[in-house]
Amino acid sequence: MQHSIWTYLFLMSAVTFAIRIVPVTLLRREIQSRFLRSFLFYVPYVTLAVMTFPAITEATQTPVSGALALVGGIVLAFFGASLFQVSAACCIIVFVAEHVL
Repeated sequence: MQHSIWTYLFLMSAVTFAIRIVPVTLLRREIQSRFLRSFLFYVPYVTLAVMTFPAITEATQTPVSGALALVGGIVLAFFGASLFQVSAACCIIVFVAEHVL
């Protein structure tokens, strides 16, 4: 089955155009619904989490070391550690856990 690259390019352009233009044309005034506003506010965070969390356990040699780093990072972030401190601590946790396991 032969498909033209131009068909794929056109389809990709149409979808990208629709995603960016349709909301602008349909939503001309500010959204008043608190539920919809909060939903739209958290969509980027949820998308990032859905892409990141599986990669945390799959990027290491053993899923256990990735899970330990995840828990350690959450605890450090909860107690106010900076992003650099959290990432450095997670790397150290993975390094130690993989040598111990």
